[in-house]
Amino acid sequence: MRIDILTLFPEMFSGFLAGSLLGAARDKGLVDIRLVDIRDFATGPHRQVDDRPFGGGPGMLLMPGPVVASIEQVQGDTQSAGHVILFTPGGRRLDQPLVEELAQRERLVLVCGRYEGFDARVSETVGAEEISIGDYVLSGGEVAAMVVVDAVARLVPGVLGDEESARQDSFSGQDRLVEGPQYTRPREFRGLHVPEVLLSGDHRRIEAWRHEQAVAATRRRATATPTPGVSRRSDP
Repeated sequence: MRIDILTLFPEMFSGFLAGSLLGAARDKGLVDIRLVDIRDFATGPHRQVDDRPFGGGPGMLLMPGPVVASIEQVQGDTQSAGHVILFTPGGRRLDQPLVEELAQRERLVLVCGRYEGFDARVSETVGAEEISIGDYVLSGGEVAAMVVVDAVARLVPGVLGDEESARQDSFSGQDRLVEGPQYTRPREFRGLHVPEVLLSGDHRRIEAWRHEQAVAATRRRATATPTPGVSRRSDP
């Protein structure tokens, strides 16, 4: 899978892309992740990428010219133009089913917003899908892009050492349940003990217990989750 990340701050990704599973996956050639600086496509002596919104209002908007030019440039690199994603507050909420959809794509082009967001003509021009990672305000789309890259890359075959791990993750599988509590050594920690069923060796009982715990955890989460609000600013 190839992922292009278009941003005004490519340096933010250096440590993230080099570490842990992602770094190993890139070294093995399982994922090809490339960074593109949107400012390289700005024109004029000051390489301006933002301007005030028509009609007034606070802050600045990313101008369509540099953003669209950067997208079209990377799309022309290969025969596959890629699936373009803009991170916006009004976009489709990121969840595991959407992550699984994105993981089936041959190529993703992730465009990170800044300031008060994108000129609306960016999305209209390139036919982008808009995605939000939640109803809160970030300084830009870079963190949202990292979330998508991490979530999607781990579903690429070979990235995880144990493929069964991805299938048993929270929100995965047919039931989309949250994982229940899990335990490792020691058996006792500060008076808290590992449930006896997990030490029984009875795999059928263990499976049933884990399912019960997952259902309970999912119910607790649903009860605690407030009704989503509406975020004003751009990203994500």
